[in-house]
Amino acid sequence: MNPLRRYETIMEILLAQKEVTVNELSERLDVTGKTIREDLAKLEEKGLLVRIHGGAMLAQSDQLGILSTKEPIVKHADQKSEIATIALRYIQPGDIIALDGGSTTLEIARRLDNQPLTVVTNDLYIISELVHKEEIRLVVPGGYRTRNMLAGPEAVAYVNSLNIQKSFISATGVHLQHGFTIYTSDHADYKRALIASSATVYGVADHYKFGQCALRTFASLSEVAMIITDSNLPAETAKQYRDAGIQIVTH
Repeated sequence: MNPLRRYETIMEILLAQKEVTVNELSERLDVTGKTIREDLAKLEEKGLLVRIHGGAMLAQSDQLGILSTKEPIVKHADQKSEIATIALRYIQPGDIIALDGGSTTLEIARRLDNQPLTVVTNDLYIISELVHKEEIRLVVPGGYRTRNMLAGPEAVAYVNSLNIQKSFISATGVHLQHGFTIYTSDHADYKRALIASSATVYGVADHYKFGQCALRTFASLSEVAMIITDSNLPAETAKQYRDAGIQIVTH
């Protein structure tokens, strides 16, 4: 197993368990404890986990755009609400939109009026939120369940067959050089499909994610029409992205 795939597997285990030992990872990945400790050090450098005696724990439960299976409680709720309010300005009755999985897009779903819309989503929490809004047509791709999201080649193939007007894409990190990043290839492939199938793509990310970088890049910054974020984004950071030709919307 190559290092990148080991990193993904480690993060998948941590998302399920929140904490894991070096011995457990060594047995499951069939590598030495030394290799695991080196892997954990690299992932800690990226801010994805925290090393503890004999193992590691997840740095924060909602950091990767994938929510806990127990309840969709997330950090930075005020910022996500602010982003959702801005995003609604770009959604019109009759639109065909896609809401990528994540806590910010869930907030967009919560604020959507019960109006004629087609919404494509792989997020089970978003599905649960919208299923009672009878005017909204829900389109759910196939695939297998990974915590609160559907993933896999079936989901990717289905999305590739669609004509989506507007997609709202989430990410673990937003970085000037590395673009939009996430930790697992499964979700990266799904996000790529949304981007390829959409006429207009909006990135949605709170200001904490700017300058952060996860394992896999799934899109360059230039592939989105704009990045919608909250008003707490430092002015100097916003200027850096605008100087690079990226439209940043904060209000």
